[in-house]
Amino acid sequence: MKRRESLKALLIGGLAGTATVTTLGCKPEAIVEEETIVSDKRKGYGRTPSELEHDKKVNEEIFLTEKELTTIAILCDIILPATTTAGSATDAKVPEFIDFIVKDLPMHQLPIRGGLMWLDGESNSRYGKEFDQCTDEEQIAIVDDIAYPDVEKKNPSIAPGISFFNRMRSLTLTGYYTSKMGIDDLGYAGNRPNVWDGVPQDVLDKHGMAYDQEWMPKFVDQYSRDEQAEWDGDGNLLN
Repeated sequence: MKRRESLKALLIGGLAGTATVTTLGCKPEAIVEEETIVSDKRKGYGRTPSELEHDKKVNEEIFLTEKELTTIAILCDIILPATTTAGSATDAKVPEFIDFIVKDLPMHQLPIRGGLMWLDGESNSRYGKEFDQCTDEEQIAIVDDIAYPDVEKKNPSIAPGISFFNRMRSLTLTGYYTSKMGIDDLGYAGNRPNVWDGVPQDVLDKHGMAYDQEWMPKFVDQYSRDEQAEWDGDGNLLN
């Protein structure tokens, strides 16, 4: 199974567990004030005035540096690179998502910044340069150690890196697979109305039942499913 397919399975099976990591602070339903949804066609979703104000405030804040965002972008694309059928994590603007999350949920700030510092320290120790200056092969060598640690060796020196990468992987997956690009990659079509064309013939035969052929065009017709039934004064179905 390819890495992206593995991550899809991981996401579908464990998204509920990661929801608490990225849930944007919500008020209890019982005390949420009624607000008019503001349609924002440019972004493709509706936001209440207070939500728009909240987003504006968070977006105006600055926490991660440009260098930190560059490293995050590299890691995101290592976790979810582009394929022939889908774009990469940076194509889906996952670094921007993570930038928003660490400002909106400060509990991520120390682990993310500390993890980036660890990554640069490990890179300097191995290659004499920081992570974003390393070659692709050097970056992958470090990531492989913290993404797929050898449990038998139990190397305490990379424990902080493992914890950091687990967080980054969770945020990257959540950011990607809640974007339009990620949803398209999953092939999720959303809820769609079922088409009912009556009880299957074999089931009717099994129970010795049959439809009245006179009624068939009146109620097993998907082209008239939105029409309201009409009855005469004697209770006979007209259409």
